[in-house]
Amino acid sequence: SLQVEFILDKESFTLEELLDEEEIIQECKALNTRLINFLRDRAQLEQLLQYIIEDAPEDADSKRVFKFPFIACEILTCEVDVILKSLVEDEDLMNKLFSFLEPDRVHNSTLAGYFSKVVVCLMLRKTTSLMNYVQTHEAIFHNLVDLIGITSIMEILLRLVGADDHTYPNHMDIMQWLADTKLLEIIVDKLSPAHSAEVNANAAEVLMAIIRNTSSTLATKLSSQSFVARIFWHALENSSSKSALVHSLSVCIAFLDPKRSASPASVHYVRNQHLYESFSHVDPETLHAMLTHLDDLLKLLNVSSDANILPTTYGELRPPFGKHRLKVVEFIVVLLEAGGEVAEKELIRSGAIHIILDLFFKYPFNNSLHHLVEKLVMSCLGSKNIAIVDHLFCDCGIISKFLQADRNPFLSLDLNVESVPAIGRQPFRAGNIGHITRISNKLVQLASSNDHIRSYLQVGCS
Repeated sequence: SLQVEFILDKESFTLEELLDEEEIIQECKALNTRLINFLRDRAQLEQLLQYIIEDAPEDADSKRVFKFPFIACEILTCEVDVILKSLVEDEDLMNKLFSFLEPDRVHNSTLAGYFSKVVVCLMLRKTTSLMNYVQTHEAIFHNLVDLIGITSIMEILLRLVGADDHTYPNHMDIMQWLADTKLLEIIVDKLSPAHSAEVNANAAEVLMAIIRNTSSTLATKLSSQSFVARIFWHALENSSSKSALVHSLSVCIAFLDPKRSASPASVHYVRNQHLYESFSHVDPETLHAMLTHLDDLLKLLNVSSDANILPTTYGELRPPFGKHRLKVVEFIVVLLEAGGEVAEKELIRSGAIHIILDLFFKYPFNNSLHHLVEKLVMSCLGSKNIAIVDHLFCDCGIISKFLQADRNPFLSLDLNVESVPAIGRQPFRAGNIGHITRISNKLVQLASSNDHIRSYLQVGCS
């Protein structure tokens, strides 16, 4: 660019003059030697960092507030090796960069995005140098996790824990070192009800990313009985905190979900065959730690003591089912699919399937619940364990419940039930009839080749 060259030819010029030039990013990418030699100078790098980690003064013009921080970030992340090398090998500059994380700073989302982009670029292009720095400044972990509620900071943590396979392709020692730190402990503790919903959600996102990378040492450590117990502690620590419960259970579901460790081909096969059997092995210790808390989770499905009322277009929900109860049901469904006979035995003992089937009829317009209950029933029917099939027909009385719903497919006018039609309106036809029909068709299909199920359809459970 002639304009960039004109500025560089001047006896005296400022960094701001270059940052104000429209072609500066293109010139950096084109490896303009004079420009890069100027920008790699320590004083210029320090000024570039200042733009992306410090809020502009209140009286600053729009260029200082918006343009210069953006251009500074683009320069530092356009992957010019000598610029990155000059930055990552200067401890004072690295200290300045990571000072953005200090608690007394203002962390607005725009600057956090610029900071994140620079750090991720260093992770990808200068992995060893960056991790050497981080290893000698472990406070960075705590500072990052303390700001996990900011999405762009969470993205750094996702890279840091190796959620992206390209981050540490040949650095297994880094993963082992991460596992030896307290990083997992402090992330798990962000699931606590003491933190905001955003913090809970982002902490869960990072933990689920770790779990999906099943071969990592971090995933192995996280699946230990002590960590699962810790996650459940946060889930049940405060029954009024729906966020902590929902996001903690999302992490537990990730432990159990067989798709996380299966090849795409096997996932495709299982979906096409409509099989509900687990094809990955859940660690027995992990499973035991989860089943220990099953009874506590089932208490949360008791809607009788909840006085909340939610008006809807068709009437009232007394109480609304809520996403926290839906997450409990989802967890139990996945537990049944992945936990094998050990989980089936506990689900029978606890009456979990019976409770969830009752909720299916109490909330006839909750389609998400109906979908999960259908999966639950299909898992029972697909099990090789006769005991859970007997439990479904005998103890849960699925046939009699379906027949009753078929005889009276409308909302009850009883004001003491959970779903009440609006006064003066004709009761609506229940919204779960389609799911009942689909499950019934499956029962008939299975009965044609399964004598045990056929006997229940013919004579019921005596």
